[in-house]
Amino acid sequence: MKIKTKKAVSKRFKLSKTGKIIARKANQDHFNSTDTGAQTRAKRTDKKINGGLKKIIKRQLCK
Repeated sequence: MKIKTKKAVSKRFKLSKTGKIIARKANQDHFNSTDTGAQTRAKRTDKKINGGLKKIIKRQLCK
């Protein structure tokens, strides 16, 4: 029997071709008018997931 993908995880994380796990940075949706320019630019970049979470997320993505 195949393992089903955890849909909550698949919506939040993306697997790159080289196997890195990429996640969107938090706090981007609203209340951004008070942020400085540096904060706004920093929020545009995605973050890479490392460590123990990487193994768990890959298992839940069925990759």
